[in-house]
Amino acid sequence: MTFGAQQTAPGRPPHKSRARKLLPLGVALWVVLEIWLLTLVAGAAGGFTVFLLLAAGVVVGSYVIKRAGRRAWKRLTAQLQSGDTAAEPAPEGGGNGLTMLGGLLIILPGLLSDVVGLLCLFPLTRGVLRKGLERWLVRQPAAPGAFGPLGDAFQQARMRMPDGKVVQGEVIREDAPPSAPREGGPQLPR
Repeated sequence: MTFGAQQTAPGRPPHKSRARKLLPLGVALWVVLEIWLLTLVAGAAGGFTVFLLLAAGVVVGSYVIKRAGRRAWKRLTAQLQSGDTAAEPAPEGGGNGLTMLGGLLIILPGLLSDVVGLLCLFPLTRGVLRKGLERWLVRQPAAPGAFGPLGDAFQQARMRMPDGKVVQGEVIREDAPPSAPREGGPQLPR
């Protein structure tokens, strides 16, 4: 598995996934929608109310991230002190990734990002989001490298034995030409 530039056939442009093409448009629409919602609330409740909402979002989001970080740090130190270096499954509530993402979304200025951030914090919706994201990341891409390094890294991280041990290995493709032997290293018989 390689992380880095996509390998394509000579004379053929690299494949771009649909999500990669539409991402800038989605971000632009999100920003416009956030600004429109903020002006709508400012017109109804006043500018000072919007300022207080945004300031409260920064405080609440910072608290959520700090708390999730402390929980992750305690879990890591407990693992290291017990001498168990194998990654144990996350507790019943799950890991801290979506909680931290929720805190970050709450910190971002905007009401829509606050709502999505809150959805990442509640246990029921966090579980639904986790399962959906996992399904999306595990799904096989239509073209090689469609997810890029993130999808490959996620699939590699999931390659664990049921007892929690990591399976080390190397993928050898039969359709790839053999690479040149390294200088000074062992050579395979041909």
